[in-house]
Amino acid sequence: MTETVLSVKNLTTHFFTRSGVVKAVDNVSFDLAKGEIMGLVGESGSGKTVTGFSLLGLVDEPGRIVSGSITLKDKALTSLSNAELRRWRGREISMIFQDPIATLNPVLTIGRQMRLAIAAHERTSARAAEDRATDLLSKVGIPSARARLDAYPHEFSGGMRQRVAIAIALLHRPSVIIADEPTTALDVSIQAQILQQMRVLAAETGTAMIWISHDLAVVSSLASKLAVMYAGRIVEQGPTATLLRNPRHPYTAGLMNSLPAMTKPGTPLKQIPGTTPSLLSLPPGCPFAPRCQRATAQCQHDPELTIHGDRGWRCFDPVGHMDEVSS
Repeated sequence: MTETVLSVKNLTTHFFTRSGVVKAVDNVSFDLAKGEIMGLVGESGSGKTVTGFSLLGLVDEPGRIVSGSITLKDKALTSLSNAELRRWRGREISMIFQDPIATLNPVLTIGRQMRLAIAAHERTSARAAEDRATDLLSKVGIPSARARLDAYPHEFSGGMRQRVAIAIALLHRPSVIIADEPTTALDVSIQAQILQQMRVLAAETGTAMIWISHDLAVVSSLASKLAVMYAGRIVEQGPTATLLRNPRHPYTAGLMNSLPAMTKPGTPLKQIPGTTPSLLSLPPGCPFAPRCQRATAQCQHDPELTIHGDRGWRCFDPVGHMDEVSS
């Protein structure tokens, strides 16, 4: 039986603003096994990044986790103090951010930043730290790795800076890495190289990953299972291959139909009508109902989670066929 390293149950994160309560993450649950890569997909504003920040305890005021549990290797993270969380962040759970230039210190060399990251959680000699940093830079595809330790972030290209950020996240071989759209700003060829390296690193190290993205095509080539978010909720989740072959939630089907590869050349691209609702004033019942062509009066009520084997969805009138779900 595959070991579960991260278990999230009914996670709910709200932001208490002057205008009202923003329900950024609403009753989110999932499990992540050792070495598993899960894609977390959805439009901008669906709650993906806030979910990632919640897992690391990085939600700032006026936001806070109001309910739910996060268990990492039998440790309840939601019960830890800020000081205790700092000891876990970076060592057991880490994050790769979308823009590495905003997370790398411009006045410190790459080697210095990697040695500081190692020293934050363990005592080791300078030579051992340098050897580890060199090895990881090599693994993420940076040539002349030892010499590049003396370089500054501005001396790297965008793709190389992202590789450095990935190497720093892997320094302590954490159990879980959360990658927040780390390849969005990169060209297609560099993106493909990084995705391949992440697959290899997950297999070699046993590190589980949550890959956050709005690009269903990118995630589908990397993740073994998908969770689709809309308006702070996971509306559908399951194994990547079966979910893409037979989406059950109309929102998932809409995301797939909007992919350029699903449209014949010379015809207009398909799109989901309307816009995402404000998390300050969600419609009653299913939040996707105002944009859904299958919506009925029943959708004014909140749909329960339907579980069928290793699949789950929240919809009263799902698309697709149950026999395909079972196959």
